[in-house]
Amino acid sequence: MIALGSLAPGTHMVTLAEKVEFLSCPGSFPHATTNVEVRETHMSWVFLADDRVYKLKKPVKYPFLDFSTLDRRRYYCEEELRLNRRLASEAYLAVIPLRVDRTGRLAVHGHGRTIDLLVEMNRLRHADMLDVRLREGRVSEAEVRRVGELMARFYAGCTPEITNGGLYLKHLTEEQAINRAILQRPELGVRDAARPVFDAADRALESIVSKIKRRIADGRIVEGHGDLRPEHVHLGKPLQIIDCLEFNRPMRILDPYDEINYLGLECVAAGQPWIRACLLDTLTARLGGRPDGDLLAFYGGFRMLLTARLCMAHLLEMPVRQPEKWKPLALSYIALAKHELSFPCRPDPKSTRSYEDV
Repeated sequence: MIALGSLAPGTHMVTLAEKVEFLSCPGSFPHATTNVEVRETHMSWVFLADDRVYKLKKPVKYPFLDFSTLDRRRYYCEEELRLNRRLASEAYLAVIPLRVDRTGRLAVHGHGRTIDLLVEMNRLRHADMLDVRLREGRVSEAEVRRVGELMARFYAGCTPEITNGGLYLKHLTEEQAINRAILQRPELGVRDAARPVFDAADRALESIVSKIKRRIADGRIVEGHGDLRPEHVHLGKPLQIIDCLEFNRPMRILDPYDEINYLGLECVAAGQPWIRACLLDTLTARLGGRPDGDLLAFYGGFRMLLTARLCMAHLLEMPVRQPEKWKPLALSYIALAKHELSFPCRPDPKSTRSYEDV
């Protein structure tokens, strides 16, 4: 435990920096820990303590989330645990308190007043994460089919979002406008590359609105994972899909084919285009109702523009982490969005085919 000696008994206002300092020490955890790796994300601090992981949410507030109070962080920690146990029950263990006693000593569990919450997880083997496997060329068709089958079973068990399905179309429309507003900021330097792609995406959205409304009415829209990326897919045993988007339910309401197509496109970006076809065909075999090529093309173009926007948003933060990384990465996603919108997928649910020509 670490004492905050500068504070009088009973008046301890513990700062985020003090919490991070405490949780960075191996002796702070209730189990024997030899080393702690500390990582900062946009919304959290993550502490990798040997075979466990602890996530501390930052007290931040954005238009799309609110972690500004202890009660809200408690709620979203509990939501993170509940939602992620749907696809990663072996990884997500508990929500545990971070406390301070009257002498100013911090403790995980322990005694005293709860000042924050931590999501406790089993640490997954980094070498078995899909993003690592993609870089190393160590992904088999059988493993990809396991991912597709797990997600297909998950979607099949979800309640159709017919009443709330309109939130999906609302999300697509609003986020497309935000994508345009941010990526066309002149100081970011990607406006000229992005403008014609946005024009194509807007035309595509206008043309497929009725198709999305039909899919809502047919019960094709569900509450999914919300952030299905290669770095969230663990190919070890058991297969685990982690880091569900817990902080905004409307952002989880989506078309399963949109979500799976997005994962597939990230694999395309990583140089493994065959994975997208395999994932989509596996999903089709279980769910049916595969969207036509125009709808899949909009889904892909929209997601790539959204990902480009999230890349460039890093340059609007202070301090900027890895400033040299984000513009080239965003431009690569904009190029992929252009390719998607220019060459709609030709769906063929009866055969797995390469998407190298798409």
